Amino acid sequence: MTAEAELPPAPEQARDVFGDRFTDAVRYAELLAEAGVQRGLIGPREVPRLWERHLLNCAVLSEVVPEGVTVCDVGSGAGLPGIPLALVREDLKITLLEPLLRRTNFLTEVVELLGLDHVTVVRGRAEEVMGQLPPVHVVTARAVAPLDRLATWGIPLLRPYGEMLALKGDTAEEELKSAATALSKLGAVETSILHVGEGVVDPRSTVVRVEVGESPGGVRFAAKRAKAARTGRTRRRR
Repeated sequence: MTAEAELPPAPEQARDVFGDRFTDAVRYAELLAEAGVQRGLIGPREVPRLWERHLLNCAVLSEVVPEGVTVCDVGSGAGLPGIPLALVREDLKITLLEPLLRRTNFLTEVVELLGLDHVTVVRGRAEEVMGQLPPVHVVTARAVAPLDRLATWGIPLLRPYGEMLALKGDTAEEELKSAATALSKLGAVETSILHVGEGVVDPRSTVVRVEVGESPGGVRFAAKRAKAARTGRTRRRR
């Protein structure tokens, strides 16, 4: 590994955030810095800031995730934010949803190595698994797509009255305004911008929360989910 890509020691905040799973968090950081870079999952320039910009930035999402719920991390990539969230919240049932094989292979290896029994890796696109995966309470995402496009993938995976939590940067407010009409059509009933990670990350992580009503994705997606579910049942009977 070059000097530019050297992984720094874990900051003290990481011990507090990850608790009993701190050693596993360190191992995950090492995997990202080594195999993650070698396989093109993250850029080598990200390695020196893995802790603050990636692991801790994602782990503090746990502050706004309800207890004991099901979560689908859409476009999980190298496992961000899904794996840091899993390390700090063993009460959650988390699905890492990712379409690319090289990424799902990496995710499966990490899940097995770290013993994350409450995490499942699924290869596929959100629009493909609709009706095949059970609807979840919470959808998470980070650096996947602009909010309006992300919502068309994530919201239909939710249960009624579920919520999508998207980690965003400085563009959060602008994206939320631009996506207002699309979100309304998808069944969103309330939106907000949250800031989490006080005393852990600086600046704090910005989260766009989109809460839905009884028809996540709207009528069109409800029909699509029902059709996919019927098709799946027919295939299983065969």
